Amino acid sequence: MEEPTNIHEPIIMVPKGKVAEDSLISHLTHKEFDDEDEPVVAKKPRLPQKKYYRQRAHSNPICDHIFDNPIRPDKMDWSKFYPQSSLITKTGDPKQVEFLDVGCGYGGLLVTAGPLFPDTLMLGMEIRVKVSNYVQHRIQSLREVNPNKYDNIACIRTNAMKYLPNYFYKGQLKKMFFLYPDPHFKKSKYKWRIISDTLLSEYAYFLATGGLVYTVTDVKDLHEWMVKHFSEHPLFEVIEDIELVNDILAQKILDSTEEGKKVSANNGEKFIKVFRRIEAGVKDWSLDDAEPLPNPETDDEKNDVVDQET
Repeated sequence: MEEPTNIHEPIIMVPKGKVAEDSLISHLTHKEFDDEDEPVVAKKPRLPQKKYYRQRAHSNPICDHIFDNPIRPDKMDWSKFYPQSSLITKTGDPKQVEFLDVGCGYGGLLVTAGPLFPDTLMLGMEIRVKVSNYVQHRIQSLREVNPNKYDNIACIRTNAMKYLPNYFYKGQLKKMFFLYPDPHFKKSKYKWRIISDTLLSEYAYFLATGGLVYTVTDVKDLHEWMVKHFSEHPLFEVIEDIELVNDILAQKILDSTEEGKKVSANNGEKFIKVFRRIEAGVKDWSLDDAEPLPNPETDDEKNDVVDQET
């Protein structure tokens, strides 16, 4: 029986199969060779594993979380999230974020749409700590494996219901995405929904005229809620499905996210609707559609008639 040439040589005990191969490669990447002719296995960056970043799906957006937000847009240092080269156009002008994914989850849309729009800066906002950390690590790993391919996407942890004014100027955004938002089923928590009359006015402020808002959900009640609020808002109009035939993003948003893939795996139904930011006064409002104002005299007469009948 041959004795080991080096009694200090570590003995690698690994299981058989793919795990053994991965473990051996991981060991070789950290091993130092004295012989120059000995091959060295290059260390390949690995994507982060979701199982180490799992967090509950629901987070209270009303709660005062601790965020590192700029006090106003001009104080935001975007170089912390994007390489310096991606922040400047070919003519030397500074770039601004134009696509915003609100509640980006595990970053599926960012990773999918980033290469499709390489000259457009895209940002994901996520309120959950572990999930936002995962997306940031995922993007960093993708940049190492694919140089210059994912330099235009980034993720930050913040609350989009409160702090959009800290990051964006009026009319800066061209597209916003609300993909599988939390439905908040209880009526007492409807105020937590990411789509509301007040928030729509804020979104309209940051969207350029003609900008688009993409919504997808597998909850029919939430879909009807979002369509109702967008349709009734004076600064948005519904885009008919026929107009979306050539919109590549309208096709990608259905299955680009982890939630979308889960719905597809369970053969669930998906509801998609896109809305356009319009100028004030474009919608043709009719007085016939408005509810009549209360008339105290008429109401008193009606009450008297009811009292006599009873």
